[in-house]
Amino acid sequence: MASVPAIAVEGLRVRRGGTEVLHSLSFSVERGSVTGLLGPSGCGKSTLMRSIVGVQIVESGRVEVLGEPAGSRSLRPRAGYLTQAPSVYGDLTVRENLHFFGRVLGVGRGRTDEVIETVALESHADRVVSNLSGGQRARVSLATAMLGEPEVLILDEPTVGLDPLLRRDLWATFSRLAAAGSTLLVSSHVMEEADHCDELLLMREGRLLATESPDGLRRRTGRQQLDEAFLALIEAEGEA
Repeated sequence: MASVPAIAVEGLRVRRGGTEVLHSLSFSVERGSVTGLLGPSGCGKSTLMRSIVGVQIVESGRVEVLGEPAGSRSLRPRAGYLTQAPSVYGDLTVRENLHFFGRVLGVGRGRTDEVIETVALESHADRVVSNLSGGQRARVSLATAMLGEPEVLILDEPTVGLDPLLRRDLWATFSRLAAAGSTLLVSSHVMEEADHCDELLLMREGRLLATESPDGLRRRTGRQQLDEAFLALIEAEGEA
């Protein structure tokens, strides 16, 4: 099974409100990697992630996670999903939230302490979530997604609203998780974060412009700055 990609997408089309928002996407994500899904807001990143998790109605195509159809019951303990909106209870403390979700997942309280430390919320563990900043609430949601030590983590804009130091620390955490065998698909609209990834999926207007490594993108475009490389791809597409 190690040869089976963590995520495999083939010919994926999604239509919302009568408008096609994903246009026949095909790609794969290898196990034990950090793959960045990058592109401007509104390009379809969240819709793609919802399709991979199995909560988005798709018009056509194939989406598999760990060799199983997306959304399969067997994947629930094996895949973690972080949405853009915080998905925790505002009237509970950080620790209470994690204890609750830990019981649902069947993990011990020691794991709760581990993920609180991972997302740097030790000093806020006993604060009610509704009293936290937006960035702190996002980190609580990230901690819940990590509780069960899933094989695949789908993270939708996990660093949005965070200060540069914490963003750096979270990307280091993502790299450590991948080195230990987890697979991460991380979306962002900040091109400077692309350098933290092993591979990139670059999107624009519901289409994939490129699927390659940061260095591969530099070689392909002749641009050292990744934001400039992305713009070069857009310009090349317009000329095609």
